[in-house]
Amino acid sequence: MQKEIMLCAIDNILSGSCREDCKFCTQSIHHGADIERYRLKSTEEIVKDAKIARANKAVGFCMVTAGKALEDKHVEFLCKTAKAVKKAVPEFNLIACNGTATKEQLKALQASGVDSYNHNLETSENYYPQICTTHGWSERYKTCENVKSTGLNLCSGGIFGMGESEQDREELIAAIQTLQPKSVPLNFFMKNPALPLEVEPITPAQALKIVRYARAQLPGQKLMAAGGRESTFGTDQKPLFEAGIDAIVIGDYLTAKGESCDKDIAMIQSYGYGIAKRCR
Repeated sequence: MQKEIMLCAIDNILSGSCREDCKFCTQSIHHGADIERYRLKSTEEIVKDAKIARANKAVGFCMVTAGKALEDKHVEFLCKTAKAVKKAVPEFNLIACNGTATKEQLKALQASGVDSYNHNLETSENYYPQICTTHGWSERYKTCENVKSTGLNLCSGGIFGMGESEQDREELIAAIQTLQPKSVPLNFFMKNPALPLEVEPITPAQALKIVRYARAQLPGQKLMAAGGRESTFGTDQKPLFEAGIDAIVIGDYLTAKGESCDKDIAMIQSYGYGIAKRCR
């Protein structure tokens, strides 16, 4: 049976206004990165983006807002927008990614058509204070628990190549394992001149070792290659899929440009894989 790769699109619907000091993030106001900053997109814009993503064969669509937490003032807007997106593209696995969230907020999103909630642990609990001082790792884990308790599908992963040790990587995967998420985004740190992290880029060999380890420890989860896929692997990405990746982010990332969707689809098909027609 031909392996099928799931495609997921990200829509950055509120950009560049985060007060947290995460050293890996260009959306933090502490770093002054040269990015596009804007308030909430309109529901109409987001629905348009969703239709474009579906035309590019995405089966997952993630609405992302910058900031530490899901603010109550945004919940009503997100619920209204979720309903509009699901009406326009009912077959989507609709994902929200809006920071730490309470059970009540998550239940409201779920009632409006959101299928999954994305909240990454980012790195090990031990290493987290080295990359963020304005909130703790335990808050992130608690939100993931809240997601699970509501019945929403949990999407939770991390970023590799931020100066963490091998043990930190294993501890992150172990923590993800305890949550048993539906899908696990594996990101590889992308350098930016504004960011304070001074680390050597992760090598393809190191990245593949991480993917293989994650696949072995998380056999029932969907592994997604997300940020840093192109900068780490260039045009030779077949080893990623052979190592266990079964989903990718297509198009642009939050503040970084991605490859064209057509090129990614052609690349996947050239490796002998199909494109998933629905989220499994």
